[in-house]
Amino acid sequence: MTHAIRFHKTGGPEVLVWEEVSVGKPGPGEARIRHTAVGLNFVDIYNRSGVYPVQLPSGLGSEAAGVVEEVGPGVTDLKAGDRVAYGASPLGAYSEARLIPADRLLKLPDGVDDKTAAAMMLKGLTTQYLIRQTYRVKAGDTILLHAAAGGVGLILSQWAKHLGATVIGTVSSDEKAKLAKAHGCDHVIIYTREDFVKRVDEITGGKKVPVVYDSVGKDTFLKSLDCLAPLGVAALFGASSGAVEPLNLGLLAQKGSLYVTRPTLFTYAAKREALVAMANELFDVVKSGAVKIEVHQTYPLKDAAQAHADLAARKTTGSTVLTV
Repeated sequence: MTHAIRFHKTGGPEVLVWEEVSVGKPGPGEARIRHTAVGLNFVDIYNRSGVYPVQLPSGLGSEAAGVVEEVGPGVTDLKAGDRVAYGASPLGAYSEARLIPADRLLKLPDGVDDKTAAAMMLKGLTTQYLIRQTYRVKAGDTILLHAAAGGVGLILSQWAKHLGATVIGTVSSDEKAKLAKAHGCDHVIIYTREDFVKRVDEITGGKKVPVVYDSVGKDTFLKSLDCLAPLGVAALFGASSGAVEPLNLGLLAQKGSLYVTRPTLFTYAAKREALVAMANELFDVVKSGAVKIEVHQTYPLKDAAQAHADLAARKTTGSTVLTV
């Protein structure tokens, strides 16, 4: 028998339980993987709390790294012993071992260790689609990024800086401001005491920005629209402060024919070839040193409830990994 974190009802961190589970042999198109490190993400809180409904009882987590133990019939590009990682899979990463569709697994290149991979796959792939596809950041752009000291934030700011963009980041504290500044943010706004709309206007000389990357949601979204230049894009990819209220689309006309999108990694990475291409671009910027992945917190997997509590209380910065 092996162990996994599961939940039988939605609620706070206390609903997470460490229990024995049975992991069988892989079926057609599947692989059995033994995890070494598991990534923690805010979407895990949405799943646990019921914001994003799941069928109960359920496992949790969609990002991890480990070693292939066995492959099922029809799997030809993986074998036992391969180091792999994933960031776009069915729930179940919070486990010592699991079965997973083999087409979701990515072979890890030399130079990317397991803990780094677990910390970067979901967040790094999210960054890839946001700045290379949702709005393709280019040299000379000035962009606005909320939660710049978070897991996606630290990766996105470095990568955007590498592409030649000027990055404006918002954070909640002086400590997080230092962290954001050290990871590519040219300008940091502490939104708890500064009006970020006014500051963006000042920084850009009234030109505003072509794109806002917003994972905060309710507390920031309408103000994010006020930071956009005409024809600008608001990419809402999370809602850590709560869901955005229904939007009067007339506002988009009034504020400059704006675009709003609510993208997800699962849509962008749905096809195997797209997932591989995205991952290869991510691996390249990490191996080159242009983007550094830093694990700021680790917890034993069985202590996932404490990790969730700390993440929700904004006690964490950057990436957090659950160790197996």
